[in-house]
Amino acid sequence: MSSRIVEGVNGLSMHCLEAGEAGRDCVVLLHGFPEIAYSWRKVMPALAAAGYHVVAPDQRGYGQTSGWDGRYDGDLAPFRMLNLVEDVVALLARLGVKQANVVGHDFGSPVAAYCALTRPDIFKSVVLMSAPFGGIVPPQARASVSIHEELKKLGRKHYQWYYSTREADGDMRDCAQGIHAFLRAYYHYKSADWKQNRPYPLKGWIAAELAKMPSYYIMELGKNMAETVAPEMPSRAAPWLTDAELAVYADAFRKNGFQGGLQWYRCATSADFAGELQRLEGKTIDVPALFIAGEADWGIYQKPGEFERMQASVCTRFRGAHLVPGAGHWVQQEQPEAVVRLATAFLSGPATGRA
Repeated sequence: MSSRIVEGVNGLSMHCLEAGEAGRDCVVLLHGFPEIAYSWRKVMPALAAAGYHVVAPDQRGYGQTSGWDGRYDGDLAPFRMLNLVEDVVALLARLGVKQANVVGHDFGSPVAAYCALTRPDIFKSVVLMSAPFGGIVPPQARASVSIHEELKKLGRKHYQWYYSTREADGDMRDCAQGIHAFLRAYYHYKSADWKQNRPYPLKGWIAAELAKMPSYYIMELGKNMAETVAPEMPSRAAPWLTDAELAVYADAFRKNGFQGGLQWYRCATSADFAGELQRLEGKTIDVPALFIAGEADWGIYQKPGEFERMQASVCTRFRGAHLVPGAGHWVQQEQPEAVVRLATAFLSGPATGRA
């Protein structure tokens, strides 16, 4: 892999990792929270060896990408969903790539979905990972404040609304255990290594159902995220995430803090940016689509009904949903060989237009 800064990307100087030869069929990989382009390190060489030009950027608000405003009181508009799509479009234009396959994990998954939804002229296939895409305006955006009042009665709160608070960045950046230990526990808690991760479909967007999820999604009311994950700190490093690898993440978030990524959640939970997405309501993803997640990933079901709608109606050329054994939320790190096998079979198939 190589690393470089691409200037003039929708107002950003965007840091990218690259593998494979330019001019080949392009695959752009979009990370989620709290991650960076480095989260794709285990799959990029294999995709390049399979004949692809692979590009993984540090997205707006993350890593070595600069040109974004990370202040809580700064302008949120550049972090709204359709501008995140424009970041990817602009990056490909700067690289001279006219068409690409887009892959997104976690919060990168809805960005990838909106790329395919709004610019099928550029994005010829899409792989969604860990976070299903159930169509325009997710259920929680339509939910009344009462869902939060009902969760409060149960002594719980939703993590996305916590991530939208002023305190969230400092809670994690300045936590008592330090960023390295915080991230170790956070990654462990959402992985297949935490054996209590046994997800199943929930009956609806109601407090009693949401409260069945682990506390990294539906938090205890009186705890912040650092306090939530601290009791789950593993006694040793995971084979899929060594201390040296974890240090790369810790250094990135120690330098920038978490607010850049948290701005994405603030846009998602705010009504201010819902209008431009609502205008797309009813549109479908009409390029070939695949879903990959860890079998132990609660992200599949955290928005009840989305996993099913994605397959039944939102993706009109859906090519399969694969739940990978031995993986939780960080599927491309926990089981990279399976991800590469599934992704290359999809990308090389006739459905994507490559012989």
